[in-house]
Amino acid sequence: MSIQTRSAPRQIATYAVLIIVSVIFLIPLLWLLSIAFKNAGELASSSWLPHALRWSNFHDAVTLIPFGRYVATSILLSVVQATLATLSSAMVGFGFARLRARGKRPLFLIVIATLMLPQIVTLIPTYLIFARVHLIYTYWPWVLWGLAGSAFLIFLFRQVFTNMPMDLEDAAIIDGCGYFRIFATIFLPLAKAVLVTGFILSFTAAWGDFIAPSLFLSQDQTTLAVGLSNGYQTSAGTPLNNALAAGAVLYILPILLLFVIAQRAFIGGFITSGLK
Repeated sequence: MSIQTRSAPRQIATYAVLIIVSVIFLIPLLWLLSIAFKNAGELASSSWLPHALRWSNFHDAVTLIPFGRYVATSILLSVVQATLATLSSAMVGFGFARLRARGKRPLFLIVIATLMLPQIVTLIPTYLIFARVHLIYTYWPWVLWGLAGSAFLIFLFRQVFTNMPMDLEDAAIIDGCGYFRIFATIFLPLAKAVLVTGFILSFTAAWGDFIAPSLFLSQDQTTLAVGLSNGYQTSAGTPLNNALAAGAVLYILPILLLFVIAQRAFIGGFITSGLK
């Protein structure tokens, strides 16, 4: 019996497990799509499929609330924070990987240790600090969070820059380049996959954030995540679940589209960061 013949059952079992897991992950999305196309009378039904596709739910989703304004705010804050967080994390990761300084290792361990600190723990102190400097109800917190970088992204960039050949750095120094120029013109272009990965992760985190916009922004300034949660109601206060589901479908489309466009670089970023 050949090796290929013996490995066939194992491959079939692997694919079967992957298909089952994929279906399990898709069930909530399929249920959401089902509700998004149902009318109000069908919501209590146990049937997955609507009798007729109610496209007017999507029209209600974008008209019952200032959907366009919420989308514009979400895109603005997500792009700004993701761009700044990716670049600042790349700079810090480059410093940990290539610069020589006393205390660099303990400082890096402190940065990595912050990964174990839940964001909710620091949210109230952060709110008090921003309130004291009059940054509440402004978009400046997202700029400052972006400039502060991300501990996880710092780790990814540090791994990538550490694995790059020393000859690149030595040749640039001989040519008279400073470390900032070395970072910007040599190392950063070679880390495109990790840059895309960092941007996608940061964009997704900012796009899906609900607590921070609820605390730091007014209702007129808020993002789509907050706007969806309390905008679809009748005059009597009854929730419009089918319109909410339609809005949720529209809400996740930018993330899905971003991943589909950049999935190869996204996966390559994690592969590259793990190379030795």
